[in-house]
Amino acid sequence: MLTEKQQNKNIILALITLVVVIGIVALIGYLTLGKSPEYIQGQAEADEYLVSSKVPGRILELRVKEGQRIHRGDTLALLEAPDVMAKLEQAEAVQAAAQAQHQKAEHGTRAEQLQAAFELWQKAKAGLEIAEKSYNRVNRLFEEGVMSAQKRDEAFANYQAMAATEKAAHAQYDMARNGTQREDKEMAAALVNQAKGAVAEVTSYIDETVLIAQADGEVTEIFPKVGELVGTGAPIMNITLLDAVWATFNVREDLLKDFQVGKEIDAYVPALDQNVHLKVYYLKDLGSYAAWKATKATGQFDLKTFEVRAEPAHPLPGLRPGMSIIVQENNQ
Repeated sequence: MLTEKQQNKNIILALITLVVVIGIVALIGYLTLGKSPEYIQGQAEADEYLVSSKVPGRILELRVKEGQRIHRGDTLALLEAPDVMAKLEQAEAVQAAAQAQHQKAEHGTRAEQLQAAFELWQKAKAGLEIAEKSYNRVNRLFEEGVMSAQKRDEAFANYQAMAATEKAAHAQYDMARNGTQREDKEMAAALVNQAKGAVAEVTSYIDETVLIAQADGEVTEIFPKVGELVGTGAPIMNITLLDAVWATFNVREDLLKDFQVGKEIDAYVPALDQNVHLKVYYLKDLGSYAAWKATKATGQFDLKTFEVRAEPAHPLPGLRPGMSIIVQENNQ
């Protein structure tokens, strides 16, 4: 059996061996892990816009397919909107009625109406002459004591009534001869303009049944099928602007020294096996909800995460949204 001295010696040797092994492992870890570069992975993104219509309708025809490159002004889809067509017919009918009213106001009184007003005036004039003669005759007889005062008063009242009738008939004739008043003409013209505005509004809605591309891009997704109904403002397809691809990264704040706005960084795109030169143009705190690294336990501070956006200094053919972009720390 081993003596107590030999056992102590073996224990000491085992402890020394353990310490040496731990030291070697720590050294290897320091040499390999401690000096290894830190990589930041982001991805490519691109601006998009949704194609939609101002009017509800049914998808009549889709002129493009998913994945197809399109150009500004290309027809993307056709909608069928019978309700809008019915409103157009109504608006055109109102416009026609307003136009007719305006023409009537501009042309003034018809010849037949003018002649009728003139005849009524002549009739009133003849009645006035007879009433005047009757009154003069009755008044003369009253002065001679042959006619009573009541008869004279009745004749005088009839004379005054016929005089008023003649003035009214003359005024009607003058009004017919002068035609429509200026205010009536202006009102008729305003109604025509209002009707034209209604027609123009409905016509603009009809134009919205033909969906036109607003910019060059690629059709990445089409939502409805031919024959389906879509509501006002409902998305019909998604267009990605591939000519404006940019990169986005989530960067811990202790690494932001290489990602300041205006700085240029070198990155690698694995999908293309190519390097790309980027320029940072956007930097924003992601807030407390984003990933962060707690370091308070060591007496330091919490490291927050920032969103960094950068755009290629030169176009990189084939770069598409979703591709990974790798940046190495201290790449400058």
